[in-house]
Amino acid sequence: MKNPRLIPEPIPLELPDFFEDIRQLISDGHLLLNYFGSSEKLIYALLGKDQELKLLCAPFPTSGNYEALTPQYPAFNMYERLLYEEHGVRPEGHPWLKSVRNHLPEEEKHEDYPFLESDSPLLHEVGVGPVHAGVIEPGHFRFICKGERVKHLEIQLGYQHRGMEKLFLKGDIRHKSFLAECIAGDTAIGHNLAYCLALEALAESPGAAMTIRFIALEMERTAMHLADLSALGTDIAYIMGQNLFAALRTTVINSSLAICGSRFGKRWLTPGGVNYGINKTQAETLRNTLKDVRAQVINSAEAMFENSSVLSRFDDTGVLKSEDVIALGISGMAAKASGIASDARLEFPLPEQNSFDPFIINSGDVHARAFLRYREIIQSLDIVLALLFKLDFEAKTLHELGDFRANSIAISIVEGWRGRIVHMLKTDSEGEVLWYKILDPSFVNWQGLALAMRETAISDFPICNKSFNLSYCGSDL
Repeated sequence: MKNPRLIPEPIPLELPDFFEDIRQLISDGHLLLNYFGSSEKLIYALLGKDQELKLLCAPFPTSGNYEALTPQYPAFNMYERLLYEEHGVRPEGHPWLKSVRNHLPEEEKHEDYPFLESDSPLLHEVGVGPVHAGVIEPGHFRFICKGERVKHLEIQLGYQHRGMEKLFLKGDIRHKSFLAECIAGDTAIGHNLAYCLALEALAESPGAAMTIRFIALEMERTAMHLADLSALGTDIAYIMGQNLFAALRTTVINSSLAICGSRFGKRWLTPGGVNYGINKTQAETLRNTLKDVRAQVINSAEAMFENSSVLSRFDDTGVLKSEDVIALGISGMAAKASGIASDARLEFPLPEQNSFDPFIINSGDVHARAFLRYREIIQSLDIVLALLFKLDFEAKTLHELGDFRANSIAISIVEGWRGRIVHMLKTDSEGEVLWYKILDPSFVNWQGLALAMRETAISDFPICNKSFNLSYCGSDL
């Protein structure tokens, strides 16, 4: 299986066959990677297993509804809700049919969102957000608690719904890197890489400078994991960790700044390759800088994870069970910290990407999600240091894209620092882009935070939330 992948437009199946094929693929161990409705009034299902992808489609039901898949396969929960919200196709029997990004017809505004409520005198509700104390994006968290223990958490987003997928269709899609970088601003490299790869697959023009692209991707992963360790230190008043990890993160992002002019890697990647190469002097400077960062990360992390006060807050806090990860299709960091080796670098490797062995931890708590970040930082730094020795300083860094293949669908999958990123687009008979579909891992992974908070003290919500560190706007699009 190639990733990115270009496939001919699939022949729509009859709805009964469509759902039967989905059930068969899931029973064979395929993961649900995407499920959505399109402007052609088709439902698409993307599933994958062992570097293999299966794309199915079927027309919208003429009755406007079908028997929901969510009761049998909870991984469809968010996708079926969004299908109903965007296209009015109602999954009958869905246990939690509520809005995701926009309001449903029966909801006029955010205040009408039908939160789960309890009349029990033993329980009380606590609302947090959408405006928060920190400089973060808006989202509302509604807790049902018994004393200090959280019995249920419901997360309402949609405050930043920007219609991002429609914006990709306005103007020349070949010049939308700036838009891809804004899908989730802290994943500018991850989303821009997925966008570039999808366009290159559609044009059948492999991008240049894949080594530099991988360096950028792993530097972004390193920087964001360092930021999270710093923020976790802040939430538990571990000031040494807060300051040390923040300083190291600054060193890493300033290295990106020195190469492409942006600390967040914006304008670095472009369809066809990269806008900014790495010369021999830059490679040597970056190598020396990251070696120093690596040594300091080890010293700082060992001190943090040997501190008894840190361990007392992190251990057994906010546990996400592995069976919930599997059932909901959670990916990336949140999955690996619960013992599930979900990583696109293993499952759907990109061109020239070497064999990859993800780290996993089985405890599923805040400690696992924090410690795994430390391990992935070192892993990513080692990858970058190795790639810097493989750089060909004379190689071309940009290829011109050819014409798009007509009546085709391009799929690209990238392991962002939060988890699996999926970009898909389809062309019509003239080679014009008909629709563009984006999946940020946060869209699915927010469910993991809600489950991890059950039977956890509400005062531990900040560190649980930060240990997932999911994107509001990446989910809202």
